[in-house]
Amino acid sequence: MTSDQPPISDRPGAPLISATLANATLANDAIANAPAASAPAANATLTNGRAAAPAAANRSDYLTGDQPALRIAPPPFLADPAFAALLAALPDARLVGGAVRDALAGGPVADIDLATKLPPVKVMAELQRAGIRAVPTGLAHGTVTAVLDQSGPLGGPTGAGPLDRRSVEITTLRRDVATDGRHATVAFTDDWRQDAARRDFTINAMSMTRDGAVHDYFGGVADLGAGVLRFVGDPSRRIAEDTLRVLRYFRFFARYAAMPPEPSVRAALQAGIPNLENLSVERVWSELVRILAAPDPSAAVALMAELGILAAVIPEGADPAALARLLAAGAPADPLLRLAALLTGKVEPFADRLRLSAAERQRLLDLRATPLAHPEDDDATLRRLLADHDRVALLDRTWLAQTLLPAQRPNAAPTGIPTGMPAGARDRIPNGLTHGLSATAAEPGWVALRARLEGLPPPVFPLEGRDVLALGEPPGPRVGALLRATRGWWLARGCTDGVEACRAELAHAIARIDLPGGL
Repeated sequence: MTSDQPPISDRPGAPLISATLANATLANDAIANAPAASAPAANATLTNGRAAAPAAANRSDYLTGDQPALRIAPPPFLADPAFAALLAALPDARLVGGAVRDALAGGPVADIDLATKLPPVKVMAELQRAGIRAVPTGLAHGTVTAVLDQSGPLGGPTGAGPLDRRSVEITTLRRDVATDGRHATVAFTDDWRQDAARRDFTINAMSMTRDGAVHDYFGGVADLGAGVLRFVGDPSRRIAEDTLRVLRYFRFFARYAAMPPEPSVRAALQAGIPNLENLSVERVWSELVRILAAPDPSAAVALMAELGILAAVIPEGADPAALARLLAAGAPADPLLRLAALLTGKVEPFADRLRLSAAERQRLLDLRATPLAHPEDDDATLRRLLADHDRVALLDRTWLAQTLLPAQRPNAAPTGIPTGMPAGARDRIPNGLTHGLSATAAEPGWVALRARLEGLPPPVFPLEGRDVLALGEPPGPRVGALLRATRGWWLARGCTDGVEACRAELAHAIARIDLPGGL
């Protein structure tokens, strides 16, 4: 990635910094001028790079250096009754990590995590006293999970999307004692800054109180606003502590970065490549999926390729340009579809190595093997395809084919028009994708083709084995042969004949089966 890389805000699907952050001002007020009211300002403002003086209720934090960097209107999910009860049980708890980052960025909050000075045993006791179910998910590491009532999802229309779970992880403030490249030995602390210092990136190291006071010890607010993805402290040291941070870097780069990485970050990322093989394949696959799920992962994937990291993660072969063409064509934000465009090697060794689920593996195989519909196909041809193949798989194949030059598409002439056998009997070669050199996003025929595929109802062959038996055929192998022959007739005629016409053809097939040559 070079310095002339366009900002992420100029790329398709780029996240927008929320009005809360864009309109903020960091004031330079002294503590003596702190506002008396403790309610947060609905529109905080950021200017001179320093925190606005806090409300009087928080002056002790300000004097001890733990003053908020800014105040925002509390995210709507904080008003959820179950969540409010949780915060009432743990008065000192703050939102941490991604919940703060995403609330500031104006995006959906996918996970809500809390931190507290209380030791985990005390957290368990306080939750139980409040009637909240507490699960000791990781007491040695300071983590307790609060399971809230099932009245509905947490979240709201602004600053948080509905969560798919009603559980919240609560972790005691920690500091690292020792690290081994993936796991850390920790000790509990009551210092919020120490806890923030062990996090990976500045935009993930912020915390927020229930009234919208954002605490930022390492410049995460400014970095989020500027589109800078920066490690907390020395990049090499942070990656040495946890190699997974190499891949996490690209996950967050894809969503929040507007600027290329500094030389020190590039060097640290490359230095971490040899240790990627020590990560569990499940974690590698999880991070790869999250990278590809970003609104526009093309810049992140291109940077991975430039630094040699993509080859380490996908040694089977990958083509970032093909992914970029798929995105330019406007394809759905589907990580597996994007992977199918990116992956140039065989699916089987890739799926085996990263231990994909059976469903994920089959989906990738289908994306390679499903026959390709062409823009010039008539409705009869499309109905035949829909009779034998899943509609989504057919649509996915059109997106992948659209990323190829016309001459590189399966069974295509230089004009992109299939040749050889007539429509309806064409030999559709289900070969793997050949990655071309330029996008074909402007071809209107593909858009019209997908609309036709979506509009045609999948035809269903109207006969079953009992229809053969009803005509006097005894059970046996001939039943299946007769059904296949009749279905072939039905397909050849465009899948429009109804049950009576098919029964008549079945009767003719039975009459022919005993003739010389049979069916």
